[in-house]
Amino acid sequence: MTQTLSKSRQQAEIAFTKSQSQFFARGKAVEEQVFAAQAREANKAPLRARMAVETDHRKRGTLTLTKSLPRWPEIAMSGIPIMISSDSTV
Repeated sequence: MTQTLSKSRQQAEIAFTKSQSQFFARGKAVEEQVFAAQAREANKAPLRARMAVETDHRKRGTLTLTKSLPRWPEIAMSGIPIMISSDSTV
């Protein structure tokens, strides 16, 4: 059962379909932005946790700073073997 629509009705249907498509496209774009923001926050969580631990160590005075060591290019040029630990800050 097919209906024959008037020209004005066809134009109205086309306009409505376009507006609906734009509406849903905007909603999808917003969802993508929200997802990207959530992913960014999830990636920042380990860094924030590490920074919180370092701040706590600094407040307690238990964090060893390595400012007395030579800078990276000086170490690399000197031929000294470099040992890097995961809990040290540079």
